[in-house]
Amino acid sequence: MLIATAGNGSSADSAPSPSLPGPASAALSPATGSTSRNPAQHWWRDAVIYQVYVRSFLDSTGDGIGDLAGVRTGLPYLKKLGVDGIWLSPFYPSPQHDHGYDVADYRDVDPVYGDLAEFDLLVADAHRLGLKVLLDIVPNHCSSEHPWFRAALADGPGSQARSLFHFADGRGEDGELPPNNWRAMFGGPAWSRVKEASGEEGQWYLHMFTPEQPDLNWRNPAVGADFDSVLRFWLDRGVDGFRIDVAAGLFKHPELPDSPDPSADERTRDSVNPLAWNQPEVHQVWRDWRALCEEYTSRDGRDRLLVGEVSVRTPSEQAAYVRPDELHQAFFFHLLTARWDIGTFRKVISEALTDIAGTGSTVTWVLNNHDQVRTVTRYATDPGGAERTESAGELGPARARAAALLMLALPGAAYVYQGEELGLPEVVDLPDEVLTDPIYHRTGSREHIRDGCRVPLPWSGHASPFGFTSGTDAARPWLPQPDWFADHATDRALADTRSFWHLYREGLALRRSLPQLGEGALRWLDSPPQVLAFIRGDGLVCAVNFGTEPVPAPVPGVPLLASGDCPAGTLPGSTAAWWMHTTESR
Repeated sequence: MLIATAGNGSSADSAPSPSLPGPASAALSPATGSTSRNPAQHWWRDAVIYQVYVRSFLDSTGDGIGDLAGVRTGLPYLKKLGVDGIWLSPFYPSPQHDHGYDVADYRDVDPVYGDLAEFDLLVADAHRLGLKVLLDIVPNHCSSEHPWFRAALADGPGSQARSLFHFADGRGEDGELPPNNWRAMFGGPAWSRVKEASGEEGQWYLHMFTPEQPDLNWRNPAVGADFDSVLRFWLDRGVDGFRIDVAAGLFKHPELPDSPDPSADERTRDSVNPLAWNQPEVHQVWRDWRALCEEYTSRDGRDRLLVGEVSVRTPSEQAAYVRPDELHQAFFFHLLTARWDIGTFRKVISEALTDIAGTGSTVTWVLNNHDQVRTVTRYATDPGGAERTESAGELGPARARAAALLMLALPGAAYVYQGEELGLPEVVDLPDEVLTDPIYHRTGSREHIRDGCRVPLPWSGHASPFGFTSGTDAARPWLPQPDWFADHATDRALADTRSFWHLYREGLALRRSLPQLGEGALRWLDSPPQVLAFIRGDGLVCAVNFGTEPVPAPVPGVPLLASGDCPAGTLPGSTAAWWMHTTESR
């Protein structure tokens, strides 16, 4: 619910107030401690970027698959929401074994999504609206249909083409066993055996995801040289930066030894194997890419951003990736994976602001993405509680709204996944026959599958395709939309001032206008056991009630913005609120 303050509803002109009474912990400062906005600061440091899963955003052709023209049509919607830019999921030519994360050509557009001319129009329109454009780059692996891999298969053992990948002879009397015991993250062995030109069984190649995604060998300098060319190709077309897939990958242990826990990646669906991920050599790649981006920035003064998908064990390990000469930012997944628990949230936020901020970077917060169960469903029960329901009841949406306000009040940057602003729950009951996730097809298990968060967006109407596809004879969306998507359609969200959409819009507007938000220090406040409360700058207070019972509000008066009904003087359960602690409100 959106609640205005007395008067004109804005606190931007309020006089600074003294700190709240009572003891509080020391301030955690991710920058200099300053709370004023400098228009000349690096745009990415406190930007809010909207993740567009192109395939599921908006279909302009009626084939049931979203495309670049659909994204271009949706840009005014995103501008109205108030984000600073967009990150586009892979749209390159691909056989789509993993929906574009198996790239066959890094310098073109798959016809299902459009062409380069359409891409250029999209970038131009986004820039006219003041929106940045980030591309998803996939350097750890390519498609088995990539010309390099086809040449590797044709050229045989010992060839230059095979040195671009991890080919090795098998173990056993006839080489019938994989070169090591590693397991793939998406299930099964991390090695596949090829038939040589002679028709005989031959070498094995490494793929840490699926056999259709062979891992590139970054110890061969030709790989790095080609990716430099790829980055330049897209930077020359005007993009503002890159989201880097599997940024802790690229290099493997040079001897490819057996792992003491070979099934760790498969078991967790995460990059855990220390022999396959987070090798020290990867940091030189990011130094090289950072220097390349700085080269472009030096020409015109426009920052180009590198933000990494860095899945590592601790915030201190992640901090190594965002040192001043490496990636600008890396997603802080520890908040995304945190259970709904006050102690867990406070711990991961504190660690991020201590470890990441110490590098000079800012934390990049995220609650949802295309690989994770949506927050509305993820927060629907207490840890270890009852089974989730498709509608997620009342608890999931309330907690998701509260978490959104919390994230937007934190120092640094934030990413919003499409549909998050509509309060979409996970679609948990897709029939087996429509599932496309390679995890399901390789394991036979629905655990960790990602189709449920990728169902095409509902835009309008009361029945599928909910305005997602165009034309009167539109094809069915590539994943079926449930009937209850009608309750989350964009047209309804815009018309209902109590919707998730308006909560995000108002939060983003305040974040842009209030100097206390964005960069700057955070200071924890003493609060009841189930309440997480902190102050930003000279008086912006954010408090979240992780419990179910109401408690006294930490600040008197009506909040500036709240995630639900929040009467003056009270903070209900599963609710977050922002107050301006001015002299008048004391």
